[in-house]
Amino acid sequence: MALVPCQVLRAAILLSYCSILCNYKAIDMPAHQTYGGSWKFLTFIDLVIQAVFFGICVLTDLSSLLTKGNDSQEQERQLKKLISLRDWVMAVLAFPVGVVSTVIYIYDRELVYPKLLDNFIPAWLNHGMVSKVM
Repeated sequence: MALVPCQVLRAAILLSYCSILCNYKAIDMPAHQTYGGSWKFLTFIDLVIQAVFFGICVLTDLSSLLTKGNDSQEQERQLKKLISLRDWVMAVLAFPVGVVSTVIYIYDRELVYPKLLDNFIPAWLNHGMVSKVM
């Protein structure tokens, strides 16, 4: 059974977020050595939430593809639980935190990503952390 283009797009987005997470951890910044490390930045927390959300989306899509021909009530119940988890994560975590992070960046770039960080973080990584989530 062929994958739907929407599902391929979700898998590509998930892989891009995983690569961004790996590259972000590899960057050596003085702020990473202090209390909280990367977890004190809203953009990093947002990036992790988005990666988890897209992982749940891919898992939901794969589960729906694998259980499409089955008439098992248990599998249908588990798929509905997974879909409700996906919807909850989107409504409660991924969308609100992504919007807040992006709106703060649009309002005042210095609050989220000071120009000083241009020396440490490449532009494509900044795009992945701040604007790509919207």
